[in-house]
Amino acid sequence: MLRKTVVMSSLLALAAPLAAHAAAPKKPAPSQPSVESRGKAIITIKGLRFRDLDGDGKLTPYEDWRLSPAVRAADLLARMSIEEKAGQMLHGTLPGLGGAIGQSNKGYDLEAAAPMLREKHISSFITRLPLAPAAMAEQSNAVQALAEATRLGIPVTISADPRNHFHHVLGAGESATGVTQWPELLGLGALGDAARVKRFAQIARMEYRAVGIQEALSPQVDLASEPRWSRITGTFGADPQVASVLGGAYVQGFQGAPNGLARNGVMTVVKHWVGYGALPEGFDSHNYYGRIAKLTTAQLDMHIAAFKGALAAGSAGIMPTYPIITGPKPLGKDLEPYGAGYSKVLLNDLLRGKLGYKGIILSDWAITVDCNERCSNPTAENPQRPQDISTAWGVNDLTVEQRYALGIKAGIDQFGGTQDVAPLLSAIKDGLITPARVDESVRRILVAKFEQGLFDNPYVDPAAAARMIANPANRALAAQTQRDAQVLLTNKGLLPVAGKGTLAGKKVWLFGVEPKAAQAAGLTVVSDPAQADFAVVRAESPSEMLHPNHFFGSRQKEGRLDFRDGDPAYDALKSAKAAGKPVVFAIFLDRPAILSNVVDKADAILANFGASDEAVLDIVLGRAKAKGKLPFELPSSMAAVEKQDPAVPNDSEKPLFKHGAGL
Repeated sequence: MLRKTVVMSSLLALAAPLAAHAAAPKKPAPSQPSVESRGKAIITIKGLRFRDLDGDGKLTPYEDWRLSPAVRAADLLARMSIEEKAGQMLHGTLPGLGGAIGQSNKGYDLEAAAPMLREKHISSFITRLPLAPAAMAEQSNAVQALAEATRLGIPVTISADPRNHFHHVLGAGESATGVTQWPELLGLGALGDAARVKRFAQIARMEYRAVGIQEALSPQVDLASEPRWSRITGTFGADPQVASVLGGAYVQGFQGAPNGLARNGVMTVVKHWVGYGALPEGFDSHNYYGRIAKLTTAQLDMHIAAFKGALAAGSAGIMPTYPIITGPKPLGKDLEPYGAGYSKVLLNDLLRGKLGYKGIILSDWAITVDCNERCSNPTAENPQRPQDISTAWGVNDLTVEQRYALGIKAGIDQFGGTQDVAPLLSAIKDGLITPARVDESVRRILVAKFEQGLFDNPYVDPAAAARMIANPANRALAAQTQRDAQVLLTNKGLLPVAGKGTLAGKKVWLFGVEPKAAQAAGLTVVSDPAQADFAVVRAESPSEMLHPNHFFGSRQKEGRLDFRDGDPAYDALKSAKAAGKPVVFAIFLDRPAILSNVVDKADAILANFGASDEAVLDIVLGRAKAKGKLPFELPSSMAAVEKQDPAVPNDSEKPLFKHGAGL
């Protein structure tokens, strides 16, 4: 009886795992992603489809979407020549038909682009096309078809500067047709709403991917610490904590995941690491005369704090700043006398070492290019041209080969704004850069492409792009945000105009506002302020052109921030006031304007950070409410601006409006 019981128990013990195995759910079948080819074959295995990118008729591991991005990248890396690897480390510009620096209303010059992919093996490019969604998608597909035809079929990553705002300056923001239009990041900083920032980024992510763009050269989380700086519009403002929180929301929304890059995400390149806002007199370091920024160690820590949220959200890329950073000693170390893209202390020791950053470090544009006489000392007879653009600050005495080696040693994975692969290959073959270090960078670049599914299907549907980007709800939210982000600074009982009675027959005199917008709002536009019931004057922050012969200096705002006689908007304000009419002064604060001689003349001052005429008039007429608060202080005088420390936000004496002001 005992033996029978033991045998029965043994049988039961054996049967238990068998029964459990039989009852266990079957492993789900792999989920087939979208797979599309334009030239190479599709391989079908057990009903599953794969692209035959190397054209060998077999399923190579890097072609197998069932494997992890890391495994696929390792397999592909082992198959690449040193020339193919070197090409991955450059981030070029897609050439436009008949346009300068990639700009064109006609599309890409595919004949010029083909050798960059086939012979130089570059697979990352910035786009500067302003085309409508369907046409943009078609152009992206044409580039991807060129990439598919290369030996290994490595897809192209197409990047873009911000495309969904109002400020369009080469190297800072682009103008795109048909996309949703939002305030500048300053406006999102004025709202301080992380959920709104994330929703904006989700919508922009859909728009980017719909037209074949997979990389955002943004957000700009630099601190707005110097009020004269021309790039303030691209920041979230002067508060490092706000920049950190909103920067993290931006990265999550664009990349499509709480921490990292989703398959349908757009990789972000957070910029500019670090201290870019601390430029004396605000002279931007795209220019030779703005190549040095000055901070103390404590001030650098404050600028670093603005990056923490974006880094915590797992930004796939980060871009070092242009200037030579002088003064601080991060980690107790002296900084090198080079632009930040060549600083081992800032990139390898601080960013990768102390902060543990794992993503791609992409240099800002043209740091390896020679700075010639037209770059450093242009004249009216010999102005700086696009081909003279260089930002090789502190390294102009090195060869291009040495610059590549120094940058990679510092921590750069990819060099922006160059197609010059020969010196990089020479640096590798001469032993200045080790093959292992090359593999480290190329692996990061390939993994991002695999994570985004580009090896399986880099193509987009032009018709779908047009439909998706025309989404009425998204357009409505963008338009509403233009209204919400405005800041009402003063109101002497004028606003809302609609609150004073019916608009029927209400007459308005305009400056800087399209008459059609006012007429559509129900107003009667008059040509003489004396005939008006009230006036609306739209303005931008004042500026001067101090460096007209420099390519960027002639396009960026510099110098004074105060209004003076002869400024058209200021003269219009005085004309309306002289006619005895109440005036709304609506100003685009692309820099922190000085309004000391405006407050006594305007009956209401309404600030915006990118808004249509319709959005401004809706606030004026009480159809919407300005909900923003100033994302920086507004100084009281140029004397106060000149005394403040460029590295310290909100540092002017007795500001006219403090940071956070708004009715």
